[in-house]
Amino acid sequence: MSEPLNVSFLGLGVMGGAIARHIGQAGHRLTIYNRSPERAARWQDANPGLAARVATSPAEAAEGADVVLTCVGNDDDLADVVLGPTGVFSTLKHKAVFIDHTTVSARIARQIAVEARDLEVHCVDAPVTGGQAGAEAGQLTVMCGGRAEAIEAARPIMEAYTKRIVHVGKAGSGQTTKMVNQIAFSGVLASLSEALRFAEAAHLDLEKVYDAISGGASQSWQMDNRWHTMARDEFDFGFAIDWMRKDLGLTLDEGRSLGVSLPVTALIDQFYAEVQAIGGGRQDTSALVRRLPRKGKA
Repeated sequence: MSEPLNVSFLGLGVMGGAIARHIGQAGHRLTIYNRSPERAARWQDANPGLAARVATSPAEAAEGADVVLTCVGNDDDLADVVLGPTGVFSTLKHKAVFIDHTTVSARIARQIAVEARDLEVHCVDAPVTGGQAGAEAGQLTVMCGGRAEAIEAARPIMEAYTKRIVHVGKAGSGQTTKMVNQIAFSGVLASLSEALRFAEAAHLDLEKVYDAISGGASQSWQMDNRWHTMARDEFDFGFAIDWMRKDLGLTLDEGRSLGVSLPVTALIDQFYAEVQAIGGGRQDTSALVRRLPRKGKA
């Protein structure tokens, strides 16, 4: 590793907490912040071997930092911790690096990039894919929007918890690429749900069906990792439906602003609303299959 840096991480949820741990394990001097102090305390308890300073505000976290990373909830949360009166940009020094791993709108990503440019801060909008398992294993894929020099300045930190870093384009492009990802994998899950219920109704051996089709044109990550758990009604892991609906809402809004029709995505968003309505909001996105009753069952 290169020389240790002063790194601050804001937002210690399922994804952020794991990313912060990898950064600390890489030997950087770590400062953490969470709007709920209890979560920061739990993170410290869960990582007793890592010496992390706890900041009391985003501004305090950013003061003196070489790199600041955020992974919060939504546009409003991000605007508050970055652009607010006690936000990151109120104290972040010139030439520092700002990396946002939140999935938000392209609009707020571009707004933050403009503010960063005026402050002479390297700025990267960097949503991730790989889920909780990828974060825990340090095997995330990051889709980066921003200037090339900003991505290169951010790369040494991001390499601590990723398997792939892709510079996809200018500011905001990371967020729109994440929307492409959500469109694609939600569609796969919708068709996989129907395929599974069809196989069950036909009284097929699901293990043999998987063996027969998983090596061909229908193969996907979702099939390999979710076919068997969906069949067993196991959904207590992965990326929650509540968060997926947030992402699909951002995607549909962006589609409208681009003049792009997304009828399948809009339909799947409503399918997910049905699963939320029966109490599945915190379950993995593969719980989409729950809206399709098994033959002979309500």
